[in-house]
Order: sequence, then structure tokens, then C-alpha cells
Amino acid sequence: MRALFRAARASSRLFSTSHASRQHQNVLDELEARGFVAAVTSPTIRQHVNSPSCIYSGVDPSAPSLHVGNLLPLMGLLHFHLAGHEVIALVGGATGSIGDPSGRSSERPILSAEQLKTNVEGITGQIGKFFARGEELASLFVEAKPPVKRHPVKVLNNLEWFGQMSLLDFLRGTGKQARVSAMLSKESVKSRLADGGISFTEFSYQLLQAHDFSVLNQEYGCRIQLGGSDQWGNIVAGIDLINRQRKTLNAEEGPIESESQDEVFGMTLPLLTTASGEKFGKSAGNAVWLDACKTSVSDLYQFFYRQPDSMVEVYLKTLTLLPLATIEETLARHRERPQERIAQRVLAEQVTHLIHGEDVLQKCLRAAELLFNTPLSQYRSEEIAHVFATDTRFKTVSWNDIESIPLRKIMATYGLTASSSAAAKACAEGAVSVNGAKVLDHKSCLDKTLMLDDHLFILKLGKKDQFILYVE
Repeated sequence: MRALFRAARASSRLFSTSHASRQHQNVLDELEARGFVAAVTSPTIRQHVNSPSCIYSGVDPSAPSLHVGNLLPLMGLLHFHLAGHEVIALVGGATGSIGDPSGRSSERPILSAEQLKTNVEGITGQIGKFFARGEELASLFVEAKPPVKRHPVKVLNNLEWFGQMSLLDFLRGTGKQARVSAMLSKESVKSRLADGGISFTEFSYQLLQAHDFSVLNQEYGCRIQLGGSDQWGNIVAGIDLINRQRKTLNAEEGPIESESQDEVFGMTLPLLTTASGEKFGKSAGNAVWLDACKTSVSDLYQFFYRQPDSMVEVYLKTLTLLPLATIEETLARHRERPQERIAQRVLAEQVTHLIHGEDVLQKCLRAAELLFNTPLSQYRSEEIAHVFATDTRFKTVSWNDIESIPLRKIMATYGLTASSSAAAKACAEGAVSVNGAKVLDHKSCLDKTLMLDDHLFILKLGKKDQFILYVE
């Protein structure tokens, strides 16, 4: 068993038996047991997914990176993928220029075409890596025999069809089938109308998403749309559009027997929230990004490691592929020795591996070991430079860059504090240390003769925030 699972090593037998049984389990049963399912549009979806189907979920590229709040629908798709269903991840290169009003009290800013293109490329790459690492993690468990046949994951951009469509074509096709009364009844619209109004641009978003489902149904045989619980109205709009289009086609050409004429479904997931009940996301101001340049690997790891006991079970079940029996066993051991944070460690390692890969995880673990459990006298500059090479807490500088510069300015310049005044206040409160020595005078400068291993300054702010200056 790899080092990743050292906290759950005693459960290796449960890994194999649980995973083998889930291969023959209805994927909806698996998702319900993990707390994924908020609602479904029809109870017959359970019977439908007994055999391979096609499912999609979409994300609008409102930023160049996904964040932790996007993980739940991706994990839902991953479970379907591992169970042998066809999966489509749809990036909204077109709808991203509009913005989904769901869950928002104000209009989204309009992004430029160039920014949208950059965002689409970033998110498309992240989705591809996510599924590749998901399969890598799944392969650590013993596969059932015969193995499940898995289809390649499709990552599509809805600009492919919207970019070729004129406004008149859209109105004559999708617009003709829409009913304004139904559109007005959607919660996302009603809440905005009651709070300052909504533009026609965002009002039309539900039709654009409905058209996506229609295209994917016709072109790829997609039968299920998956989304957060705030997407219920948009999902229902898509199902209604498909049904209306079928009725029109049947009236014009007569009944057509084909797989694409069968029932389509919607499934929503509970929104991923913090311990205080806040939704994760950019607009909430608490985004934890999947891009290591926006949220460092260490910060991502620490985010999950610091989760309270009240949230660990929820996150283990929804954000990891660990079998449920293994999760229960891990939680049982955690309850026996809560001070060791066994469950939090397993959670942090699993999520970090899924997002960044095992090699990056191992560097992250070594970095944490160095910063929190290694005496400063044992620091070696060569290892520090290797382990922290891509870490945002590590900066390579020349002595000329920092010589005779007050500590408060160095702390602000390299991001240990938000400003020089904040650094000065921290020093006065005794919260700052350099190479293990507390610094009270914010005007003091770094002493070259006190560098660790001739290259290192370790700046600490409190117990959690640290920064490494490597002096060339």
C-alpha cells in the first residue's frame, strides 16, 4: 500500500471487498449512501442507471481555475465514469459570457472574449487531469472480475454549437418552445425580481442551459443532467425543452422509435458548504482554488487537515473514493484518538492526491514535516530548495534584495502579511520569529550571519503561517 494510505493501512482488506462490491452496485445507491443526492426528477432514474447511460454536468468558466466548490459535481461524474457510464463535462465557453443568476443577488460582470478563452483552457486542462487522477486512485483498489468497461471522458465546450447559431435560429428553435410563465416561476428568477430585478441576458440563461441538454441528448444520446441543488430550475427547463421538441417532431413527422426519444432525467447534489453553512465559491470570498498558483498545495492540504470533526465524515464520503467501510473504520479510529486527527489526515491526503497527484502530495507531506516537526538545526538548504521549489511560501532572493530592509517591509513584500503596518503590529504582539528567534522590533533587519545552512531565513507568523527566503 502506498504511503498515501498509511493512516488507513489496517483497512486494506476492506478496500478490496468494498470496491469489488460497488462495481456491481447501482451507482445511484452508491451516491445516496455517500450523501450525494439532493433530488431526482423521476424515480425511474434508478432503474435507468442499472445499465450504461450518458450523463453530463456543466461549469461556466468565470475564472481561470476551478475551486473546491466545483468538486462535488465532478466527483458525481467520476462515480458514474468508474461504474461504466459515459460522462460529459461541459465547459460553458458560450454561457460563461452570460453568467448563471442562480444563487446570486447581483449581475455577474461580463468577461472579455480573451479572458473567457483563457478560463476555458485552464478549466478544460484541470478537468482532464482530475479524471486521470481519479482513475489512478481507483486503480489502487482491487477491481471486480470481469472489470467494468469505461468510456473516455468527453470534455466539451458549448461554444461549439452556440458559436454557429444566429439569434433568429435560437428564437425559432429553443425560444419557440419556451413558456415565459414557467421561466418566471424559477426560484433564481423570482428571487432576483424581488431584489432589484434581472436583466434579459441573465433571464435567458436557463434557455441556454436547456439548449445544451437538448444538443447533448440529440448528438451524444445524453440522458441525465447532474448539477448542484441551485441548478434544479435550469435542469427542469432542459427536460421540458426536450419533451416539447419531441412532441413537435412527433406531430410533424409521426412517432420515431429511437434511444434518444426515451425519458431524460435530472439529478441534483447538495451544495458543498463550510462548517458554518457557507457555500464555497468566488462570490462567497472563501474560494480554495484547484490551481496551485492561486491556492498552494500546502494551503489546500491544510484547509482539509484543519476541518472540524463535524465536517470530516461528509467530506470523506463526498470528496474521496475511499470505500464506505474504510471511511467508517477510519472514523472509528479517529474517535478513539481524536488528538491525532487521523480522519483529517486521510481526508487531506486523499483530496490533495486527487487534485495534484501523488508526487506533489509527497512533496507537500515532506514540506509539512520540515516546517512543523523538524528542528531548525537539521534544515538543509538543498532539500528545502527541492521540496519547496513550487511552493508559494518559498522565495529565492539575492542578499542585495533584502540587505538593510526593515523586517516589516520584507514581510509585506513577500506576502507574509497584508501590509507593513500589519507586520509591525504582529512584531509588537510577539507573533513573529526569524529562524526560531522572536522579533519584537519591526525596524530590525535580517542578519546574514544568522542564516540557516548559509542560505535560509525561516519567517514565522504565529503557529501556522511561515515563509522561507532562500538567499542565493
